[in-house]
Amino acid sequence: VNVFDIEIDERDPDKLVDIIASLEPTFGGINLEDIKAPECFYIEQKLRERMKIPVFHDDQHGTAIISAAAILNGLRIVKKDIAKVKLIASGAGAASIACLNLLVSLGLPRENIIVCDSKGVIFHGRDERMDETKKLYAIEDNGKRTLAEVINDADIFLGCSAAGTLTQDMVKT
Repeated sequence: VNVFDIEIDERDPDKLVDIIASLEPTFGGINLEDIKAPECFYIEQKLRERMKIPVFHDDQHGTAIISAAAILNGLRIVKKDIAKVKLIASGAGAASIACLNLLVSLGLPRENIIVCDSKGVIFHGRDERMDETKKLYAIEDNGKRTLAEVINDADIFLGCSAAGTLTQDMVKT
């Protein structure tokens, strides 16, 4: 397999889709890299609709596959059912959302997931820094606003955010 790194300086998602799609006759697959959320979801979806070759966004799917494997193996070791665990996610970017989507497809109930981003818990009715992707994982407003408030009794912590977000005190809960 031959690989070519092609850097494209384009900020408009639709123009970027057009540029990448125009490369289809030359390549057998496209690996997208370092495209931020939520634009990455739109770009990947549009490319998959237009192209007949595989389109893979490594930041999303590579991270999700490895994380899901680790979580499934960990659950097997501690003899817990994915359908009965509580997961707290720190981060709501491409990697975190892709991990959550894959875990849901593997049987983790969406209602057992709480997601926090840099502004705190993602809940219905929150306006600050929300987008359609985050809304998929918004919970009912329970009055809790921080990672520290929701992490109690979590079975799984999915950390796809800044270093140092999870403190030693949080781990002890």
